[in-house]
Amino acid sequence: MPPSVVVLDYGSGNLRSAERALARTGAAVTVTSSLSEAATADGLVVPGVGAYAACMAGIESLGAGPVIASRVERGRPVLGICVGMQILFESGVEHGVETKGIGLLPGAVTRLTATRIPHMGWNTVSAPSSSRLLGDAPAGERYYFVHSYAASDLDLLTGAGALVTTAAHDEPFAAAVELGSLSAAQFHPEKSGDAGYALLRNWVAQLS
Repeated sequence: MPPSVVVLDYGSGNLRSAERALARTGAAVTVTSSLSEAATADGLVVPGVGAYAACMAGIESLGAGPVIASRVERGRPVLGICVGMQILFESGVEHGVETKGIGLLPGAVTRLTATRIPHMGWNTVSAPSSSRLLGDAPAGERYYFVHSYAASDLDLLTGAGALVTTAAHDEPFAAAVELGSLSAAQFHPEKSGDAGYALLRNWVAQLS
């Protein structure tokens, strides 16, 4: 039996492109807003595009926050993508307004300090050798980013025991994070060609 993966539909995200990319790995993928399916699937993917506050409003309207948190507490795999990664942090600050996040990762998501915003296009990353998501990726592999905000307090993440993959856009930021059963990518694996497929394949291989 292939592992079951739910792509959470809370009104935000590249749902169909994520579904197709995950299905390519051989997983049995369902796009749904059902919290019971999100709770019981082998893997849960939290996508997200657009504004942090809007994504959190969708999560709260659906009542998905406690389900995501409960999965992580029980050691059940969760993968956040783009803003779906960002809302896993304690808060996000956009246009001077702070929005509370789900709080599974420490720190805040803030605007990148860069001469060119958004950070859009292909970029390389630096992954720790022990990364289960990216550790086998060849040096110089490129992934597709499109964002203006990121988690930049890398010391806070590593201090919490997280494995942090970094990228730089004038300043370093967290390109991917792994902490227990929680994984997250700031870039879009579903738009990153074979490199993104390899990441999703590595994640799906961890499901049981």
